[in-house]
Amino acid sequence: MYTGPAGVVLLTDRRIAREALVDVVADAVGGGVRWVVLREKDLPRAERLALAVELRAILAEAGGTLIVAGPDPLDGDAVHLPAAGPYPPPAVGLVGRSCHDTVELARLTTEHYATLSPVYETRTKPGYGPALRPAGLAALVTASPVPVLALGGIETAAQVHACVEAGAAGVAVLGAVMRANDPAETATTLGSAFQEAAPNRATTGEENQ
Repeated sequence: MYTGPAGVVLLTDRRIAREALVDVVADAVGGGVRWVVLREKDLPRAERLALAVELRAILAEAGGTLIVAGPDPLDGDAVHLPAAGPYPPPAVGLVGRSCHDTVELARLTTEHYATLSPVYETRTKPGYGPALRPAGLAALVTASPVPVLALGGIETAAQVHACVEAGAAGVAVLGAVMRANDPAETATTLGSAFQEAAPNRATTGEENQ
């Protein structure tokens, strides 16, 4: 049974956050987020480790999990790796991988899940693409050996519905929450949309969930 990230998964970016990153994450967790991917890869390890400790404490109170972007789990047990490597993945409890096409999906070995992006045009990475759109996402979900999170430009309930119907196990969001005036309200809205769509999931991709 799949026990990896699902629902609304939050990726961090302190540079665009409207408040202190820890506060935004705490608000999002208050709004129902239970999976957070710590990016901030430009920080020195000591600062990033201290941030990871703070975020883990917030998530632990809600029964959530912190995933660290990159091969160093920062004293944890969950990482999310770029498509470029490393291969094979480190031997930790939970490993995700960023993927964008069938070639990258075919390289997966012991990873537990993958992100597929960009599903929609994204303000965080303008010009990055082309966008898969729901139809392209659905095709890649079918090709994936592991459950998939939809990533890229997901900001509305309708987009969440479309991603779930395409077979995604969850939606990874960044700007929608980081830039939100009320991160808790945004997280709640997107989470509710996921819960509404999940029971009606199309058969595509169900075998991977």
